[in-house]
Amino acid sequence: MGRSINLEGKVALVTGASSGLGKRFAQILSMAGAKVVLASRRTERLKELRAEIEAAGGAAHVVALDVTDHASIKAAVAHAETEAGTIDILVNNSGVSTTQRLVDVTPEDFEFVFDTNTRGAFFVAQEVAKRMIMRGNPNGKPTYRIINIASMAGLKVLPQIGLYSMSKAAVVHMTKAMAQEWGRHGINVNAICPGYIDTEINHHHWSSEGGQKLLQMLPRKRVGAPEDLDGLLLLLASDDSQFINGAVISADDGFGV
Repeated sequence: MGRSINLEGKVALVTGASSGLGKRFAQILSMAGAKVVLASRRTERLKELRAEIEAAGGAAHVVALDVTDHASIKAAVAHAETEAGTIDILVNNSGVSTTQRLVDVTPEDFEFVFDTNTRGAFFVAQEVAKRMIMRGNPNGKPTYRIINIASMAGLKVLPQIGLYSMSKAAVVHMTKAMAQEWGRHGINVNAICPGYIDTEINHHHWSSEGGQKLLQMLPRKRVGAPEDLDGLLLLLASDDSQFINGAVISADDGFGV
């Protein structure tokens, strides 16, 4: 008997939804029936995505969110629940990176990366979890889902992006700490660690000399596409993941093995 993921009746907040993986995450959750709340600083791009989702028969809302601003986080989550209803699923996806040796990292570089990738991710999850905990878990089963988007670089240090690797390693441990503390409230917290994925931000790199060299280092000499994460995302967002809590799952085509 075949099975399909049905997220009808669920509300999903996706941060960093204006491009790349966040955009795809919002689209695939909508396709599965969830009402999606699109959050980022670039609201004009979010409005374009909302129009695409609605044209496909889905439901979407737009909220402005700067994850480096705690007041913005609190306002965005409150706005999301006012517009769409209580949040069942959080895809904690906002992220930035720099490329340099560790000896060249400045305090400004450090703050730029950690404020978004670690501090921002923590306080978005915290604000959503507070509301989930306040609502309670009447059916006694894991009801809520928080999916932190970490990185293969959080498990395997990569040259030139050591600062990014450090920030995502913190997200990995953060996921486990949240899962341990919030599990009893019906919240499952898991992390996806994507490998190299071809998105609009890095697309040009793969045809460059450096990109071609990197491709030759990969196990199957290929990069992934955003849709390669669809199945894993839907599993972790759905009721089929009731027994999955505190998992850190690599989706890197074997690069970290």
